[in-house]
Amino acid sequence: MSEQILVQPVKNPENSQKAFDALERARAAHERYLLRKHNNDLDEAIEYYINAVKLDPTMPESYYRLATLMWEQGQISLTTAIEQCKTAVSLAPQSADAHLYAGYFMKMAEDFQAAEKEFKSAIKINRMKSGRPRLIMSQTLLQKINAKNAGMNDYVNFVYYFLSGSLMLAWDKPSLKMFCKNMSDDFSVFSFNAVGKFLEKFKLRPAAENVYKKAADETGHTEIFYNRMGDLALKNKEAEMTVGCYRKALEANPLNREVLIKLATVLQTFFPESTDEAIECYETLLQFKMDTAQIYYELGHLYLRKEDKLHSISAFKLALENDTENPFYNNSLAYAYTKAELYDEAIEHYQKAVSLNPDPEWTSIVCQALGAIYGEIKGNTDAAVSTYQAGIILDPANYDLYISLGDIYMSEYDLDKAIRAYCDAITLEPHTAKAYEKAGVALWEKDYIEEALVSFHKAIDLDPDNAFSYNNLGVLYLDGFGDPMEALEYFEQAIDMNPNYTIAYFNAGRASHALGFINDAARYYQRAIDLNKLTEDLDEHDITDRLHRLFDI
Repeated sequence: MSEQILVQPVKNPENSQKAFDALERARAAHERYLLRKHNNDLDEAIEYYINAVKLDPTMPESYYRLATLMWEQGQISLTTAIEQCKTAVSLAPQSADAHLYAGYFMKMAEDFQAAEKEFKSAIKINRMKSGRPRLIMSQTLLQKINAKNAGMNDYVNFVYYFLSGSLMLAWDKPSLKMFCKNMSDDFSVFSFNAVGKFLEKFKLRPAAENVYKKAADETGHTEIFYNRMGDLALKNKEAEMTVGCYRKALEANPLNREVLIKLATVLQTFFPESTDEAIECYETLLQFKMDTAQIYYELGHLYLRKEDKLHSISAFKLALENDTENPFYNNSLAYAYTKAELYDEAIEHYQKAVSLNPDPEWTSIVCQALGAIYGEIKGNTDAAVSTYQAGIILDPANYDLYISLGDIYMSEYDLDKAIRAYCDAITLEPHTAKAYEKAGVALWEKDYIEEALVSFHKAIDLDPDNAFSYNNLGVLYLDGFGDPMEALEYFEQAIDMNPNYTIAYFNAGRASHALGFINDAARYYQRAIDLNKLTEDLDEHDITDRLHRLFDI
């Protein structure tokens, strides 16, 4: 919306009654907004004030009240608000409220001399009911004193206006009327809250929920009570109801920071399909200019969930700009760079996260990620080994680091070190299958067939649903012990567990061929060829050659 609120048209006497009605409706909506802080009430009040000015441009109240609401919403500047209040003063020089509002905005602009002049005019016009202008005058003088622009007279006048204003509020009927309404409204909210919390304490959740629903309807404070209902639903792990309640609370006040945080957190945790809405919540929270680093951090993760690599990198970088020494922000930015295949940048920030080392256990996990880039992407085995070993020093109980260390040794065909790393993992977690499976492969490559057999069987005992272990055990029986019948049983079990396991079909074909089951072998090889077009696990020419040789004369 532009800075100029509206243009003053020529007054039309026929519209005077309509203008008065619009002003009355604006006052009512304005009052409801002051009591309930509903965004709908605010929009309605602004709309009616604008209509009132258009219908009758000589009513001063519409100008200064409209300026107040629009400035509060950031739709106009202080300069524009002051100009609109000056218009009200020019239309009604004897309106104490017009002078009061003009002085208020001048005070906000730190034009203390002009503000004091307007407040004195308001006091002079309505001496016995000048409680509000006197108190705001005292506030202006205090602001002036704090800005170190004051003299001794300002200190004396501050005390005078504060004390006299406090006493004169007793004659200010509008203020007293609003005070009574506020007290009545607050007591009503307090009563419903007290009853609801009492019922919550005694686990009477449906009853508490009904109280909050009734409170929302009767008091109009939907923001407060739907927030309570959302908290209650969250305690009972009803995520959908929680989100619905928080959304209704935000309908009343889209800028409720507490509810925005809670809604974004619930959406992020339970509703990955609602990532865009969670992002909108966090972007709204940025307007408060509080905890911006944490908000950018959360936004970065949400963008990662959407596979939006560039925005995730930007968000994490903005988080780091606000907190450069945060290890978690460095780690997340490194991960985002990895997803974008910007590995040098990823290494830089992983290294920074490791150097900051907020917690040895956490840092060891970062070492694992950094070591994977060195080993798998950069082909720098020495750097990968050093990084994994550093992680193990930080957290000797990190099972996955021993596995990664064994894998990097296997890639270099350093079987003795690989076996040692896998055995260290087994010692650490003797009831986890992964290390047994990997140790079995290394032992088989080392020609320790009996030891490999024991390792594969142990892996299957610990994880009976692992098709890879069954396939590996079958290979051991087929190629190590020359027992194709035993091997075929394990290959078939692997296929039963994973019907799309290309290598298991290929190995089942080899075992069937060795047993003379030509048709079965052909069927397994053909299935392996079909699957390999998708998986590309094997050399298709090798499978085809084996299939053709089945029928050579």
